[in-house]
Amino acid sequence: MASDKAIGLLLLVISILVIVVYGYALFFTSYSLLLLEVTAFVIVVVVFGVLAWIGYTLATTPPPKPIEEIEKELEEELKKLEEDQRSSE
Repeated sequence: MASDKAIGLLLLVISILVIVVYGYALFFTSYSLLLLEVTAFVIVVVVFGVLAWIGYTLATTPPPKPIEEIEKELEEELKKLEEDQRSSE
């Protein structure tokens, strides 16, 4: 699961870097059509914003419990229920 966090952080950093670099290239170079610049920048921000959100989610979401641990908990609960039924009889 540590690799998920590393991939998530990498996606987050690369996405933010691409947004900043692309914005600089669009607005501080010699493109002439402002509408084209704004439209292209908005598309890039949306796409890489979604990737950054996915990276953030991967980096911050705790890993799920292993199935063996869930099965063990279910078995313990089942034993408790059986004991309670026997003691109530």
